[in-house]
Amino acid sequence: MGRKGREIVDMDVKELSNLLNKAYADEWLAYYQYWIGAKVVKGPLRGAVEAELVEHAKEELEHAEDLAERILQLGGTPLLKPEDWYRQTNCGYVAPEDPSAKKILEQNIKGEQCAIGVYQKLIDIIHGKDPITYQLVVDILADEVEHEEDLENLLEDLKLKK
Repeated sequence: MGRKGREIVDMDVKELSNLLNKAYADEWLAYYQYWIGAKVVKGPLRGAVEAELVEHAKEELEHAEDLAERILQLGGTPLLKPEDWYRQTNCGYVAPEDPSAKKILEQNIKGEQCAIGVYQKLIDIIHGKDPITYQLVVDILADEVEHEEDLENLLEDLKLKK
């Protein structure tokens, strides 16, 4: 990031990069949780659930890309090793050991709810201190809220199908 770009960040840039790296770890783990869930999901509405999971996986990967780019702009380094994702994650990872559509939807709803909380806290921390990161985080938060709603709607449809 250029000198003037650094000047507009009114907080410790290293601290900000660390916070973004934790979110970056979450996004990679969310990507994989969605991707593998789409591969193994079974049961009623399987096709609709699989399609939604694939779409969400793509968007989580885009979030990881955007966060990595911002970390680099801030002079930081995105986490380089997948094992670091587990050490840095806010939200963790839950393997889809029960491949039922209901269970996978429930697991991913909890993941989205965690992500919503993480991004809301980030907004609170950076509001008025870094407009570029603030806008990025607001945009990601909007996607996470939409993901939660999509998954809750599918879970409701699944319950009505019974």
